[in-house]
Amino acid sequence: MPNIEDRLPQNVSGRFYVDSSCIDCDLCRGNAPDFFRRDDEIGYSIVFRQPVTEAEFQICVEAQDGCPTESIGQSSQ
Repeated sequence: MPNIEDRLPQNVSGRFYVDSSCIDCDLCRGNAPDFFRRDDEIGYSIVFRQPVTEAEFQICVEAQDGCPTESIGQSSQ
């Protein structure tokens, strides 16, 4: 389960985030490349763009649902 307290600071602010339990498996980047990318300095995926439309939101939810370590979370923002 994602932990907001462990949210990686490299994520852009907004609703979706990746926490420090990420194992850099590449699934979120493969499923939602417009929103997730690898931060080479830390070696983990991060959210670099937040969804705006309902369709984009659903793409991020699908990436979240597919995360094997449950490292993608949603805040109340």
